[in-house]
Amino acid sequence: MARYFLELAYKGSGYAGFQVQQNANSIQAEVEKALQVYFRDSFVLTGSSRTDAGVHARQNYFHFDYAFQPEKAWDEVLYNLNAILPAEIVLKKVTVVADDAHCRFDALSRTYEYSIYTRKDPFLIDRSYYYPYHLDIDLLQQAAIQVLNAGNFKSFAKRNSQVMHYRCQIFESEWLCNSESGYIYRVRGNRFLRGMVRGLVGTMLRVGTGKISLDAFAAIIAEGDPTKADFSVPPQGLMLMEVRYR
Repeated sequence: MARYFLELAYKGSGYAGFQVQQNANSIQAEVEKALQVYFRDSFVLTGSSRTDAGVHARQNYFHFDYAFQPEKAWDEVLYNLNAILPAEIVLKKVTVVADDAHCRFDALSRTYEYSIYTRKDPFLIDRSYYYPYHLDIDLLQQAAIQVLNAGNFKSFAKRNSQVMHYRCQIFESEWLCNSESGYIYRVRGNRFLRGMVRGLVGTMLRVGTGKISLDAFAAIIAEGDPTKADFSVPPQGLMLMEVRYR
């Protein structure tokens, strides 16, 4: 029996999220189904990072244990598994790891990007957020610096988040100009709370449009009250870009 890390990417449109759920289709359910069809055996996968319904990932991971004695190389196995999977999901790599390696708890950091486009473009509908308003990029950057210097993110955790604490260490937080007629918010941290990135983006957009001041944004961070944050930005603009390990 060996432990494997399985790297994948997916377009989250039409799925109820990354992890398996009752009465709803998920990325995990599709991958477990493909593994069971190919190997004719049951699989239970452990995910590294949860993503909500409609959220995408360029890189995410599962781990699983299996006594794998392949007649074919893993590259050929992945080719066949990808032929079974829906077009929105691709398995990219399998890596043998230590028996106690854990794709969630051993992750050093996770990087997310939230994409916004300000000029109408039908080709961006399902992977970016159409926000046709003037944004002050300098104000957005100053708000992003406040995120970088914060420690407690209770204000940006959706209610009923089942966590022991709300502390997160943020390593990167910045707004970038996007060649596809908009902006990207890029954030990297050791952990993220449920709804946290969308809450940060929605609240910073209020700063960028002048609806609230930078001081008001700082107060929202300090107060720890999620009713003061704005979680209204849609999921299709959010993408998990990288999960980093040693």
